[in-house]
Amino acid sequence: VQLQASGGGLVQAGGSLRLSCAASGSIFGIVATGWYRQAPGKQRELVAGFAHGGSVDYADSVKGRFTISRDNAKNTVYLQMNSLKPEDTAVYYCNAVNIIHNNFWGQGTQVTVSS
Repeated sequence: VQLQASGGGLVQAGGSLRLSCAASGSIFGIVATGWYRQAPGKQRELVAGFAHGGSVDYADSVKGRFTISRDNAKNTVYLQMNSLKPEDTAVYYCNAVNIIHNNFWGQGTQVTVSS
């Protein structure tokens, strides 16, 4: 499975960005997808994800501001980020998990929110 993330950039606080993650390769066994982020000096954390079974999880810090969605026809997962804050600054990674629990990661895309 290959994951290609895009859409990061520099935005002012209060602005919006949309990240995209396009999957290719052996995607038929994928059971969960999501977005993680890692800020300097911090551990990678889940931002939003579709769990196995279809439920959606969000980090408390992004609830009401971020929305994860997917287009199955395009094998793409999106992360719409609104009302961005400086503390959202991080490298964002898309993730996929297959039925035998292998994890796949995209290359990461930088999101920088200026105050």
